[in-house]
Amino acid sequence: MAVKALGKERVVAVSMPCNSVPSDFDDAKLVADAFGVKFIKIDLTQTYLELEREINSNLDKNLCNESKINIKPRLRMTSLYAIAQTLGYLVIGTGNLCESMVGYTTKWGDSACDFNPIGNFTVDEVLAIGKYLKVPEKILKKAPNDGLGGLTDEEKMGIKYSQIADMIETGDTEKEAKEEIIKRFNASKHKREAIPVYRFDRKNYLLEE
Repeated sequence: MAVKALGKERVVAVSMPCNSVPSDFDDAKLVADAFGVKFIKIDLTQTYLELEREINSNLDKNLCNESKINIKPRLRMTSLYAIAQTLGYLVIGTGNLCESMVGYTTKWGDSACDFNPIGNFTVDEVLAIGKYLKVPEKILKKAPNDGLGGLTDEEKMGIKYSQIADMIETGDTEKEAKEEIIKRFNASKHKREAIPVYRFDRKNYLLEE
């Protein structure tokens, strides 16, 4: 989508392995090569390990597993914004509507971006767009996986993206899945809303002198 809108010379794809499986890098390069965009690799493995060590050394206990997992997408977004600001580019979001509905995203990590062209599409709709744009078949058939915990997205959540899409489209799906989706939707409300700010009636004292 970005290539069609901007031209391939104005798009940069970044692979950011962080204790990642090699096949993820290969798949990222496959997509970049398919659309002819510049492709760079920023290996965050040692940065992540050093940050984890530094934090653990200053706490009374080691970081919990979820906090360790969430460090990775936050490091990646830090890297993307550093690159984008240096080049005068914008960061494109890649989260979809199904992920947003159940909060399957890291706050200030993969949820951060300057704009998101697929943010209002379900997974099936994203795949349909990918097929239309001729995304490599291998990528379209690959089970959604954030690469952070060794399981697919659906295995981690215990629900299917098709069930989330059903809830979005019809407001209903299988009973157990519906309960889990509603629970996750309510628990992740803070991820979809603006940062809470204390509001009060303020007089502009600086202009009343």
